Amino acid sequence: MLNKALLDPEVSKFIRDNRKKDLPSLILKGSPFHKISIQEIAIQIKGLKVAEKKFPEFYKNPNILYPPKLNLEQTSSEITAKYKASLVEGDNGIDLTGGMGIDTYYLSQNFKDFTYCELNSDLALVAEHNFKELKTKNISVNSGDGLQILKKSTRRFDWAYADPARRDDAGGKVFKFEDCEPNIPENLDLIFSKSGNLMVKSSPILDVTAGINELQHIKEVHIVAVRNEVKELLWILGKNYSDEPLIKTINFEKDGIQEFSGDDYLTDDPTEFSLPETYLYEPNAAIMKSGLFDSIAVKTNTKKLHQHSHLYTSRDLKKFPGRIFKIIEIKQFKPSELKRYFKNKKANITIRNFPDSVENIRKKFKIKDGGSEYIFFTTNIYDEKIIISCKKV
Repeated sequence: MLNKALLDPEVSKFIRDNRKKDLPSLILKGSPFHKISIQEIAIQIKGLKVAEKKFPEFYKNPNILYPPKLNLEQTSSEITAKYKASLVEGDNGIDLTGGMGIDTYYLSQNFKDFTYCELNSDLALVAEHNFKELKTKNISVNSGDGLQILKKSTRRFDWAYADPARRDDAGGKVFKFEDCEPNIPENLDLIFSKSGNLMVKSSPILDVTAGINELQHIKEVHIVAVRNEVKELLWILGKNYSDEPLIKTINFEKDGIQEFSGDDYLTDDPTEFSLPETYLYEPNAAIMKSGLFDSIAVKTNTKKLHQHSHLYTSRDLKKFPGRIFKIIEIKQFKPSELKRYFKNKKANITIRNFPDSVENIRKKFKIKDGGSEYIFFTTNIYDEKIIISCKKV
């Protein structure tokens, strides 16, 4: 149950003041408040630490409450929740798996009325409290099974959203849709009887092709990365939709947003291959996850170094969703000749389609990490092992 004593201003101040202290030492001292256990305080401190980086709008409000760490693990970040919200709008929306309510809070801003559902009653109480603190007026909170709430509802929803729990009964992680709770593939008919559109969030580990094979009626797959790390996959489903899905990628960087959409199965133009020219391009993590390796070459007017290297090149500088480098030097990979070349060298190393690890390469050639030079160990169109030395553009 939600302990209302946590809302006392003195308690909130204590939690904020101690958020950077060593938590095990703080726990050993015990709670200074007789109505609150030190374990309850520890949960709030852990939550506050997560919120500071993950959802700053919640963090700024001193009266926000946080659930245990396990419930925070699957929670969307503010940046990805806002992105989801940009994809939907309507009169009525429903979140079937509300959790802490981060997604609900941002999704609801594009609807007149929004329904939050959560099986865990304690989590629902935390979310309800937080929605009040954030002064939301259009969210109705329901504690219970989201699918059953949907089934009993007399409303028609423009959008349904689900972020199925990715743990089995033994607490182990699962990734396939049919192994998650709720089982979305099994309940698509029910969901589409109440809503024309569905957005599903899945683990970034789920294989895109496997997901497409498992779900029906997929209109779009969004691969969302933050600072070149894939955070989540979003599956947009439409009732009775039967065409091939469009793959969309987005990467939120400090200095801007990289977006790319493609459909390799519709790309008729042949991919060009080339030896390294003036510039080298490395796709961002979202594109690497998408597998759109032909589309990216065609649409950016670049050439691939090798069918399996997933590095691209051009004579003139192109706009490219990923890292861009100016090539300084290209050498054949001949270890006996390279030892002198790498002597006292400091560089950032990347391997692409190369039969060795970064760790082994560093050890073998005694290359220190860091600096402004970037070295790619890869394979060219003639299946020759090469190294490409570059500077970042």
